[in-house]
Amino acid sequence: MNDTVQSRVSPELKRDAERVFRAMGLKTSDAIRLFLQQSVNVGGLPFRPSAARPNGDTVAAMNETKSGENLSEYGGFDELRRDLDV
Repeated sequence: MNDTVQSRVSPELKRDAERVFRAMGLKTSDAIRLFLQQSVNVGGLPFRPSAARPNGDTVAAMNETKSGENLSEYGGFDELRRDLDV
């Protein structure tokens, strides 16, 4: 006999997670079972929780790129290396 586990998540989170699981050949229920089993195996969360957010410098650079600011073009890798003084 099996127990049922229920959880409320946003439709977007569910859709995005299902896309990831499907790419690995898993159903959501399989992924949840794996998570629970691995939590038991390691005696805690099976990953280190973290926020995957870029820092301020990275966000600023991304915004510059989107707006076309401070972009450089190079004819090849050697030219880039010379510009960087590497």
